[in-house]
Amino acid sequence: MSDIENEYQVQVGADTDENLDLPETVVIIPIMNSPIFPGMIAPIILTQDKFTKELDDKLLSSGFVALNLVKSDLKDEDGKFVPEEEIDLENRVIRSGDIYKVGVLCKVVKKLKLPDGSVNILVHGIKRYRAFEFLEDSKLLCAKYEVFEDILEADDELDAYTRSVINQVKKISEINPYFNEEMKLAIFNSPSPGALADLVAFAISLDIPEAQDFLETLVVKKRFAKLLVYLRREKDVADIQKKISDEVNDKVNKYQREYFLREQLKVIRSELGMDEDEKSRDINRIREKLETMELPEEALKSVNEELERLETIPDTSPEYNVTRTYLNWMVDLPWSNSTEEKVDISNARKVLDKDHYGLEKAKERILEFLAVRQLKPKYDGTILCLSGPPGVGKTSLGRSIAESLGRKFYRFSLGGMRDEAEIKGHRRTYVGAMPGRIMQALKRVEVNNPVLMLDEIDKLGTSYQGDPASALLEVLDPEQNNSFIDHYLDVPFDLSKVLFIATANYIGNIPAPLLDRMEIIELSGYTIEEKISIANKWVIPKQLEKHGLTKKDLTLPVATIKKLISDYAREPGVRVMEQNIAKICRRAALEKVSRKRHKLFKPTPNDLEGILGSARFQTERAQKGLQPGVVTGLAWTSFGGEILYIETIPLAGKGTFKLTGQLGDVMNESANIAYSYVKTLLQKEASTSKKKVVEEDSDYLSNHEVHLHLPAGATPKDGPSAGITMATALYSLASNKKIKPSLAMTGELSLTGRVLPVGGIKEKVLAAKRAGIKHIILPEDNKKDLKEVPENHRKGLKFYPVSHFDEVLKVAFSKK
Repeated sequence: MSDIENEYQVQVGADTDENLDLPETVVIIPIMNSPIFPGMIAPIILTQDKFTKELDDKLLSSGFVALNLVKSDLKDEDGKFVPEEEIDLENRVIRSGDIYKVGVLCKVVKKLKLPDGSVNILVHGIKRYRAFEFLEDSKLLCAKYEVFEDILEADDELDAYTRSVINQVKKISEINPYFNEEMKLAIFNSPSPGALADLVAFAISLDIPEAQDFLETLVVKKRFAKLLVYLRREKDVADIQKKISDEVNDKVNKYQREYFLREQLKVIRSELGMDEDEKSRDINRIREKLETMELPEEALKSVNEELERLETIPDTSPEYNVTRTYLNWMVDLPWSNSTEEKVDISNARKVLDKDHYGLEKAKERILEFLAVRQLKPKYDGTILCLSGPPGVGKTSLGRSIAESLGRKFYRFSLGGMRDEAEIKGHRRTYVGAMPGRIMQALKRVEVNNPVLMLDEIDKLGTSYQGDPASALLEVLDPEQNNSFIDHYLDVPFDLSKVLFIATANYIGNIPAPLLDRMEIIELSGYTIEEKISIANKWVIPKQLEKHGLTKKDLTLPVATIKKLISDYAREPGVRVMEQNIAKICRRAALEKVSRKRHKLFKPTPNDLEGILGSARFQTERAQKGLQPGVVTGLAWTSFGGEILYIETIPLAGKGTFKLTGQLGDVMNESANIAYSYVKTLLQKEASTSKKKVVEEDSDYLSNHEVHLHLPAGATPKDGPSAGITMATALYSLASNKKIKPSLAMTGELSLTGRVLPVGGIKEKVLAAKRAGIKHIILPEDNKKDLKEVPENHRKGLKFYPVSHFDEVLKVAFSKK
């Protein structure tokens, strides 16, 4: 506001009740800001372009002007709404439709021409008015009008409204600087309630729609009611502004106070001869640690350089904390601290047998590894990778190896890791940078030769942030990890003394270069007998103690455990079995606290359904007297071995082959190979047969449509191991011969009839034994795998190793 405008500040209390000679028409000046209410005196500044000769003549002749607010929803020439901030009154021609009809009729008090050519008109608000007819032929915006008086009903309610408004104004004036003493004095000395309401409304600066609504309200009581709402809102906004202002001031005062106290503390320390501040303590602590450590030359050089830099950086600088954190990491790492290794094979064997049942092959390989460490402590052998299904004891085996060596053990999971920096650290240029997981593990164990277990190494991910599997190549390579460089430390660290043990569920997901650096020790699943022993020796005592029970409260018969394993916990590991035994313990605890008299809880196999729910698995039993075209096969699943039936039937049609049962690509190929081979075999047999053969029988598969199905249809199946089984089923259908009772088979079939080796022999044999199978056909090359099957499980089974499909037919079909 200019100095001239300051001369004409809003004034209140002028006499508006005098009899005025009002003109018949009045010129209207559109305004965008808050309106001038009746009884107020305020300046209106018009530019040189707007203050035309016609306007000057009109003001001289009538001495009155009307002020009307411009509507906030103006439209342009295309009919689109114009935002309020884009309305340009200087260049826009305002028409009668652009303004509100109700405004304030004002008397022109004074005109003053300014140096820049604009005109300052001092006006005095007289009455509320409404324009009811606009004059179209006038160059100015003129209108005929009518004036209004306030509708005042003097009673107790109006008095209460007045006092409420005054109280609100007093409260706001404490936090709103606009309500100064001069303004408060004008409000309290208002000549009428209507004038009081108008002045307060002008002071709180209402927006255009609210100001226009207030202007059009003639009943003073209603005006006061609206005003109280506006005042309440203004009070809330003022409170928030004050709160924000106080918070900012508190922070500024806090920083200033801390600065002054810190400076005073320095002076006090200096006076008392205590010159060591926090920065000096940090530096001295780092130097004291360095004196007791044996750092490599390159690491020591880096620490000294950063230490000199730390001395020159102010402790209030962000770089100070970054450098101090780096130095703390450097002096906290175990550069030369080692655990004395004591390898005792007999003790190691006891530790492994104490913590694990079975797994003889894995234990034997671990003992061989430990034996080499005993003969040559500095042996840099390959990295061990324990591979097997969940719950078979991979992690606990790693812990037992650490215990056998007398080393510290640390495990961290690689599952889902997608960032290379998790392994090799972040560079110090990033905010919040820190070393990788390897360095963090060494800092926590405080020795440089722990046993580090890299759990779930087959579940590493890749992303735009890098490939963690590639970062592990340097860590797990004995030729490189003696000078491993973490991006954060940026100096070599010797990892050759660390014993790395990895675990995986499926080694097929591990990248080939990483797999090449590790020696795989496979841990197969447990048999039912092994699970029963594990349950009795480890799981049940552990769960009894965990649930506050004793052997007098709960006992599980062998038959119950066997039923639990076969129907609820067929997984290769023992984790699900342990969860189900925990459920039984909780039921036993409920029974114990519910009964008044103590009674042993001893669930039978039939009680399991009431405790654990319906059985998860159904045991497939070997069927007797299979019809031609149906053969029993052996399959491997993630839950162990299973038997499955391959069914074939002839259909009306010629030479087509139909497959169902959710078969994968590999199994589809195996089925087509079996079909082609058997078709060729039948044609060959027919041509060499001395008997007269009907043409339809000589080429059965060409003259019939065959449908081959593998139940259950909802279970996906894949793999080549059902090749000879599908070929036998097709041959049985074509020759109308039944296979030998209690016979099952497994093996891959080649297009020339060779029987190729398959995997999962141990699990398949155990499944056959469980289902009551007596005879098993398997590939000749898998004969060596039978050694993995315990002797007691091989008892009662007859094995037929074969190398060609002709041998399969001789075994499968009796001479009769």
